Amino acid sequence: MTPELKGFLLISVAKLLLVFSVVMVGVAYETLLERWVCAWMQDRLGPNRAGPRGILQPIADGIKNIVKEEHIPATDTRTLYLLAPALALIPATMLAAVIPWGAPLQLHFDFTLGPLGRFTYDGLTSTAVADLPIGFLYVLAFSSVGVYGIALAGWASNNKYSLLGGLRATAQMISYEVAMGLSLVPVLLLTGNVSFSQIIGAQQQGLWFALPLLLSAFFFLTAGFAETNRVPFDLPESESELVAGYHTEYSAMKFSAFFIAEYSNMTTVSMMFTSLFLGGWDIPFTHWDETPGVAQTVATGLVFGLKVAALIFLFIWVRWTLPRFRYDQLMALGWKVLTPLALGYVMVIATGLWAIEQGLGITSPLLRDAALFALNVPAAFLLFRVLDRGTIIVGASRRPTSARPLGRAA
Repeated sequence: MTPELKGFLLISVAKLLLVFSVVMVGVAYETLLERWVCAWMQDRLGPNRAGPRGILQPIADGIKNIVKEEHIPATDTRTLYLLAPALALIPATMLAAVIPWGAPLQLHFDFTLGPLGRFTYDGLTSTAVADLPIGFLYVLAFSSVGVYGIALAGWASNNKYSLLGGLRATAQMISYEVAMGLSLVPVLLLTGNVSFSQIIGAQQQGLWFALPLLLSAFFFLTAGFAETNRVPFDLPESESELVAGYHTEYSAMKFSAFFIAEYSNMTTVSMMFTSLFLGGWDIPFTHWDETPGVAQTVATGLVFGLKVAALIFLFIWVRWTLPRFRYDQLMALGWKVLTPLALGYVMVIATGLWAIEQGLGITSPLLRDAALFALNVPAAFLLFRVLDRGTIIVGASRRPTSARPLGRAA
């Protein structure tokens, strides 16, 4: 093994340990953040026993789940029952490794480490563990694999409530995966590339894509709520109907694995949204962060973390604000609203982009993005105005019915 290869492997292992540790610790304390936000919204105390303000509560919960007695149903399909939590957890923890969380860092070292020999590296390295050229296609592919764990958990438990939860998760994933994929096509039209690094670089030259692709950002975020099984789309685990859904028969760390996967997916969706629509690690109104350096990497990493934290707060805020959809409303929103709207939006952006670049001759990324934002404002106003008036999505109380009210004589 050459010294250059050993240096590359050393950097990769260091980045892997850093990203994995941050994600796992972040997932643990996201549960505490959710309890804090919930208590704040409901005007109550929240966690206040394990450490000051409950700061040690995630550690206590982890120890509890590790030492807790595990119950395995006697009528389960044992192999698939044991495999399901791993199938849900592994894809969720792998996805953060391909997203760059900070500016590239210029590294140079040459040293000898005892019997391991010489380690050499000289060059610009990405902060992503693996800066894949297939970018968000990899994330979309692996995120859809996690639903196999949920479906298998429901089926292998040999419990009708669990089975219904698994089936709901499968149908939900199919309906929203299409809308999520279509919402990212406009990003591809603007950048011509699916690499996260290239997409972040394109936003540094123009506007953050949340402005010129306003409706794409909305479609992606809505589909992200459904992908992560968060309220108002948590039908696979709706306790009012399915006891606890697909994980009813799980306990101890196997039960925790599903929740670790859910919070990991929430973190991944937030990191993806930040990279695709909020400029990634880019610090706005300055080009200082584009020069490689340790200070730039640290500063951009902190900015990236703040953007992700804001989106995680949004996930929590929505959970404790909105009620759960009914299942038929969920399917109607996915197939009848989001998918056709996302497909139509691709045509709008493609036509607008052609008119701006070919018709008006605008080649500046900043002017092009500003023109697209001007196109998005009336489109967003019309769309949200129609949705808000109940023309497309109608609540149960507003549906016309020919049925005679109960208790009234004919």
